Amino acid sequence: SPVSHFLIQDPRFFQLLLRIDQEFAQQTRAGGCSCGGVLHRGDYPRKPRGCLSEVRAKFESRLSFCCCRCRKRTTSVSVRFLGRRVYLALAVVLSSNRHAGSSASAPALLGLAVPLRTLERWRLWWRDAFTQTPLWRGACASFMPPVDTERLPGNLADRFIGANAAQRMAALLRFLTPLTVGQRTMATLT
Repeated sequence: SPVSHFLIQDPRFFQLLLRIDQEFAQQTRAGGCSCGGVLHRGDYPRKPRGCLSEVRAKFESRLSFCCCRCRKRTTSVSVRFLGRRVYLALAVVLSSNRHAGSSASAPALLGLAVPLRTLERWRLWWRDAFTQTPLWRGACASFMPPVDTERLPGNLADRFIGANAAQRMAALLRFLTPLTVGQRTMATLT
């Protein structure tokens, strides 16, 4: 399957996600604050679920900045975190895909203990709230044939290309990055 569930157990993939987020953070910092002030590192703690124990320490903070002048917080987009949710973006995508049309125990196959109620909320979020986001509304027409919204995120993940499963998943997570900062529509995803 193009949505490769083994990635949740691959420390190299987690390291790749961290490197991508560090690149996004460098770009954000280089852009400075809208007031013209300098951005200083001001990461904030996270308690990530769906993370390998050997990389957890590097995933326990969200890369963020604080302006030296106006004190406004600026957080870069992320491939590791999907908004403010406790589960990593990778876990949300993989668990949601396994849950869509599968048995309730499917996420257990990934080594995740995601409650059924949470999986149902994610399924509804993909089908209803995600399809109403500016990101999806602006991009959905570019997928031919059209993505089956009843089979999100799997049918969407199938559309990303790369030399291997890690590159395809990284491309999907990059696509989702606009949803990782400042989106009220993310409030229903828990």
